[in-house]
Amino acid sequence: MRTKGCTALLLVALVATCYSQETDDEVTIETVEDTDIPYESPTPLDSSKVYFADHFDSPSAFDKTWVKSEAKKEGIEDEIAKYDGQWGIESPQKDGLKGDLGLVLKSKAKHSAISANLKRPFVFKDKPLIVQYEVLLQEGQECGGAYLKLLSDIRDTNNLKNFHDKTPYSIMFGPDKCGNDHKLHFIFNHKNPKNGSVEEKHCEKPKERLEESFADKLPHLYTLILRPDNTFEIQLDRKTVKSGSLLEDFSPAVNPPAEIEDPEDKKPEDWDEREKIPDPTAVKPGDWDEDAPAQIVDESQTIPDGYVSWFPSGWLENEPKLIQDPVAEKPTDWDTEMDGEWEAPLIENPLCADAPGCGPWEPPLVNNPAYKGKWRAPLIDNPNYKGKWRPRKIPNPHFFEDKQPFKMQTISAVGFELWSMSNNILFDNVIITEEVEVAEHWASATFDKKRQKIAIESDSVVQKLAKLTADYPILWAVYIIVLGIPVVFILYLCCKPSASQKQETEELAEAAMKKKTDEPAEAEDAAVPEEAKTAEVNEVEEEDKDSGKDDEDAEKNSNPDSDEDNEAVETNQVTEAGEGTRKRKVRKD
Repeated sequence: MRTKGCTALLLVALVATCYSQETDDEVTIETVEDTDIPYESPTPLDSSKVYFADHFDSPSAFDKTWVKSEAKKEGIEDEIAKYDGQWGIESPQKDGLKGDLGLVLKSKAKHSAISANLKRPFVFKDKPLIVQYEVLLQEGQECGGAYLKLLSDIRDTNNLKNFHDKTPYSIMFGPDKCGNDHKLHFIFNHKNPKNGSVEEKHCEKPKERLEESFADKLPHLYTLILRPDNTFEIQLDRKTVKSGSLLEDFSPAVNPPAEIEDPEDKKPEDWDEREKIPDPTAVKPGDWDEDAPAQIVDESQTIPDGYVSWFPSGWLENEPKLIQDPVAEKPTDWDTEMDGEWEAPLIENPLCADAPGCGPWEPPLVNNPAYKGKWRAPLIDNPNYKGKWRPRKIPNPHFFEDKQPFKMQTISAVGFELWSMSNNILFDNVIITEEVEVAEHWASATFDKKRQKIAIESDSVVQKLAKLTADYPILWAVYIIVLGIPVVFILYLCCKPSASQKQETEELAEAAMKKKTDEPAEAEDAAVPEEAKTAEVNEVEEEDKDSGKDDEDAEKNSNPDSDEDNEAVETNQVTEAGEGTRKRKVRKD
């Protein structure tokens, strides 16, 4: 019991010490977090390589850079056609860095549009294009987009207050979701070099799963890298989720086919496309009955001869399956002349609910073993088969080959034109550059710090202590002192002998001494010769026999008939010396 008590005391002390240590360390860790992840508004690594960059940390700079749309969407009612969604500059609702702000779409179920001019237009020639920005779906996403558009440098985009869904753009990039359809758009508008028409080209959907980025309410980094050799790469949180070529991975394809089917070509009348035909020499067998029904009455369930009616037990022959609803009432606006005579609707007969059936009974049907169906001749290979007919190919009059779809329409502005069923969508750290290193440096100064802060705050106490100890190894000495003192003290209490233990030790010593004094007497008894013990035992047995015989004679004299009623049973009795046995007859009452 003492050991169990010491163990329990030791566990309680350890838990209390750890709890106290965790509480102290939590305060220390929070202090370290503020100093470990300082945030300053980022500056591009090389401004000469940047066409646009905005961290949204300055509301005054935002008002000078971004223009809210005042346009109306075409083709819908005026009440919902306005781009009247609200935008604001705010910090994230949680896990934000001190001083870090973002562009927030405040409204849901409204058309919202906002845009800004680039520092200088980007011309698609020999430099790659890198577009990167962050999206934080603070309320998740039910249905709507969070993509941006790179507006084409044409006359229609000069007035950003008129930015709407029909405003020409060169690239649309970013996440979009509705229902269970999760997308990461990369769409570019391609100009037909032959007739000047513009057509959207949609990138194939990434194979990576995108659901988590729409539901986890964490900031995510979207990066598009477009190179002059027509290759592209899409990254989500610095991980490539899709890559390919503008010439191969888009639908519809950039270049039309060189040949097309001749729309004027017609299939010849004698062209036989049937691969198999019925055998013209086949004859229907004489015993083939096409009129035999597929099912017949089960003869084992028919009404026996001589019975007027025969039903399964409990069948309600006179009850209809359906009856008029007794509680139904004619509607007050029922017009007999217009609607006819009113009749209550039919409902299932409640009396039939617990019965095998109601109404006239009909025996069940079974499959007809003689049924063969309509006879058809077996199929054979068609000797006149010519294959599937296809129109002949002719040169495509609209064919062209654009080997450089990268050379799109020059872009001069960036904007968000959205409709969403979720509000408080935060956009941050938009950058458009021609150097991958510039975009990576920009992300390191912004996105990486956000994720680092989130990771630290989501760590458990043990993980925090491990990280803190790795940074400050001297804490090992503190842990040893704080945890070691109570452990040593408890071990001392557990190992110290008690008064009861001393008394128990003395009693054991006294018993050992007494045992030693008894050993000589036992030795004397052991020294007695075996013959003497045997003689003593025999004398005792003879005395018992004589006394037993006298008792038996006396009993016989007092009750002569007792021999027939008694049964002799032999039992073994141990002598007083404990060294032998003797037999005695016992009466059974």
